Amino acid sequence: MFDKWTQYSYQAQKKQRYRILIYILIFFILYVVYNCITAFLFSIWVVDNTTMQSELNKGDRVVFTSFKPPWVKKEENPYIFKRGSVVLVDMRHYKNSKLPLRIIDGFVRFFTAQRLSIFSGEGQYHIKRVIALPGDEVSMNNYVFKVKAAGSQYELTEFELSEKSYHPTIPQNTELWDESIPFSGNMEKIVLGPNECFVVSDDRSNTNDSRTWGVIAPSTITSKAVLRIWPLNKIKSF
Repeated sequence: MFDKWTQYSYQAQKKQRYRILIYILIFFILYVVYNCITAFLFSIWVVDNTTMQSELNKGDRVVFTSFKPPWVKKEENPYIFKRGSVVLVDMRHYKNSKLPLRIIDGFVRFFTAQRLSIFSGEGQYHIKRVIALPGDEVSMNNYVFKVKAAGSQYELTEFELSEKSYHPTIPQNTELWDESIPFSGNMEKIVLGPNECFVVSDDRSNTNDSRTWGVIAPSTITSKAVLRIWPLNKIKSF
């Protein structure tokens, strides 16, 4: 009986409140650390479609980073990505959302490991490959892009401008497929403006990219892929 009433004593209640405050503080610290890491350093994303085959398959887990090494001078490259980089594109216009909603969304993403978001009905993140940067001239022939980099006199293929090799999935068109059909595999030359990038899917039969969206602002590219960590037999750096 004495032990039973001890738990309701002032000291016992004080210790109980102290433990609850400690738990809340630990949770808050973890939440802040989590958001700092995902916003400025690293985040892990699960590929949920096949638009980046053959480079990435559905179910792959990829580490992305928003961190730009301090030794990379802004004059050399003002962005965290380059031509050929695999990047995460934010088509939700998250930065324009109201602060209370962004805070709530942070909690939702924290508890679901970024699988769910309250903004999911307003668009979503997309994994794409950067083909051209601001000021570049870009065109496409038989699903392969050619780019004349800003300030350059020469037009090169997308593969020549990428630091790492990759192999997009090129669809085979039927004999009845001609230029009058949308997305036939060719695109007239366009010149990107000073705040425009061009991103595409590696599966060129999927046109859910700049071919349908149009050019995008560099600010919508939140991070770039650095490492595929799953499946274990396909670990690869980007």
